[in-house]
Amino acid sequence: MNNEKMYLINKIFNNETIRTVWDNEKEEYFISVVDIVSIITESKDGRKYWNKLKQRLKEEGNESVTNCHQLKLKSTDGKYYNTDVVNIECMFRIIESIPSKNAEPIKQWLAKLGSERIDEIFDPSIAIQRAIDTYREKEYSDDWIIKRIKGIQDRKKLTDTWNEHGVSCKKEYAILTNEIYKEWSGFTAKEYKEYKGLRKESLRDNMSDIEVVLADLGEIATREITKKKHPIGLSENIEIAKCGGKIASTARIELENELGESVITSDNMLNYKYVDDNENIMLK
Repeated sequence: MNNEKMYLINKIFNNETIRTVWDNEKEEYFISVVDIVSIITESKDGRKYWNKLKQRLKEEGNESVTNCHQLKLKSTDGKYYNTDVVNIECMFRIIESIPSKNAEPIKQWLAKLGSERIDEIFDPSIAIQRAIDTYREKEYSDDWIIKRIKGIQDRKKLTDTWNEHGVSCKKEYAILTNEIYKEWSGFTAKEYKEYKGLRKESLRDNMSDIEVVLADLGEIATREITKKKHPIGLSENIEIAKCGGKIASTARIELENELGESVITSDNMLNYKYVDDNENIMLK
C-alpha cells in the first residue's frame, strides 16, 4: 500500500486534509473515516464521534462498518495509530448516515447521480452522450472518441466470443487479456498501467495511437482465431490468447525495426502526477 494525496477526494471536501491510501494490489483507494467525519461534523473529537456513529450503524446492520479495516496512519502528533479506513463506496454510505449541513451538498450530488443513472436505464443514449461530453472535457478529439467507442464495441465482441467458448467471468476475462498484453507489450494490463503512472484511470485512454492499434490487433486476432478453432474452457483459450498476442507482437517488432525505437511509451494523458508519501503510513 502507498499513502498519497488523492486530489479528487480532497477537492470534494474543500481541500481539507484527508488521509488517503492507495492499495496497489486491490487497485482501490482507502480513506480515513475519522478525517471524513471530523470535517463533515466539525467535531473537535472526530474519533469519538465516529465510535458512536459506528456503533449505531452496526446496530442498524450497515455494511459500511463491516467493510472497515484498520491501517496505522500518522496523526498530527507525529505518532502512528490504528485508523479505520474504507473504500470510496463505503465512504459515501457513511456520509449519507451523518446528520450535518456539511453533508447535504454531497448527499444532493449523490441523489443527482442516482437520478441520472435511472434516466440512463430508460434511455441508454444519455450515458453515451455523457461519456462523449466527458471525453471532450478531457480534450480528446471527436475522431479519437469515435474510435474509442468502436474499441469498446470490439471488446464486447471479444468477451461475448469468450463466453461462447466456456469463459464467463470477469476474472477469467482479465487472465486472457493479460496473456494477450504480455505477448505483444511484455506487460500485464496492471503492469502497463503502473509503467504509465496510472491508477484508476483507463489504460486505453492513455495509450498512443500505435499502442491502441496493437492492443486492438491482439484482441481482434484472438477473437477471430477463437471463432475458427473453438477452444473450450480457460486453459484452451489461454493458448489462443497467446496466439493473438503474438500476431500483435510481430507487427510491433516489424514497426520498431523500421522506426529504430520502441513504440511502448510511459506517456499518458494525465494533467497530474501521483506522488507517494510513505512517511504517513506505517507499512507492514
